Amino acid sequence: MRKYIFNGAIISAVIGLWTTVQSTKEGRRDWRVVLMWISAAISVVIAVGSVLEESREADEREIRR
Repeated sequence: MRKYIFNGAIISAVIGLWTTVQSTKEGRRDWRVVLMWISAAISVVIAVGSVLEESREADEREIRR
């Protein structure tokens, strides 16, 4: 779990998601809101995927030793 919490990509994606939530609460509701949510979701998915990939690579390096 620690690898997710302290990863810079995850932190950045969560901050972007928080910004999207705040913009949705306070801003106008139009087609741009949908694009913001899609962008935030893609950012989170990519960040989690990169952490998983880094974890797999670290496990493979450990196995090779």
